[in-house]
Amino acid sequence: MITSVRAGALTVRGVSVGGVYTSLHVPELDVLLDCGIALRSCAGAGTLLLSHGHADHAGALPALLGIRGLNNQQKPLRVIMPEEIVEELTRALASMSALQRWPLAIEAIGLAPGQAVPLKGDLWVRALRTFHPVPSLAYVFFRKVSRLKPEHVGMPGPEIALRRKAGEPIFEEAEVLELAYATDTLVQVLDNEPSLAKCRVLMMECTFFDERKSLEAARAGCHVHLDELIERAAMITSPHVVLMHCSQLYRPDEVRGILDRRLPPELAARVIAFTPTSHEWPG
Repeated sequence: MITSVRAGALTVRGVSVGGVYTSLHVPELDVLLDCGIALRSCAGAGTLLLSHGHADHAGALPALLGIRGLNNQQKPLRVIMPEEIVEELTRALASMSALQRWPLAIEAIGLAPGQAVPLKGDLWVRALRTFHPVPSLAYVFFRKVSRLKPEHVGMPGPEIALRRKAGEPIFEEAEVLELAYATDTLVQVLDNEPSLAKCRVLMMECTFFDERKSLEAARAGCHVHLDELIERAAMITSPHVVLMHCSQLYRPDEVRGILDRRLPPELAARVIAFTPTSHEWPG
């Protein structure tokens, strides 16, 4: 049932079927991305990030919390989400807690576009605006590192040491963009936030791939069509591009062929289809 792909240094595990359920796990970053189905093997992750509140992306959160309870996870799950849905989600979990006579506690963190919070060590996440009928976010995971200022690159080590000792600021803080996650959105998110397409790994939805769904119909539902990624091929510089949230209009085993046939070869070589190896979708 669980699909697993390798994208550079990262593993992406889980399930994603457009309009049905999306739940993804990146173990190297200790994060879950959306929770449309509760994955037992991923329940111990430290942080869940919700792109938006629709049931196919957030509806299985009570079940996930129940699994954590069975596994004696004492610390409440940290759940990052659009700030507009914090109150509603907290209220929904309170109702579910009353139904099952067991507390479904979370550490709720609401973010607005542009805000960033630390996760673990030097890893941070920044929220970016996406385009969907309900409050929604994309996320960019980055590491804060210290590096030499450009004017000092190539300077001998002893001279660097002397300047540091003298108190000269020769280092600057920089961000290393690790992973971008964008789903259930119009493709304009790439135009507005070009940093998404520069991350080491770009993971984003591509719900429709050909004439079986028109470009106009895809946009009406606030989803991405492959035609739109083809138009933006030159701006997508990420070494690894994971396409997820595929529609059931397509069999999993035909998606790769469509991508190879329609994408420019240079981009197709970097694209990973997040689809099962079988000819059927999970469930």
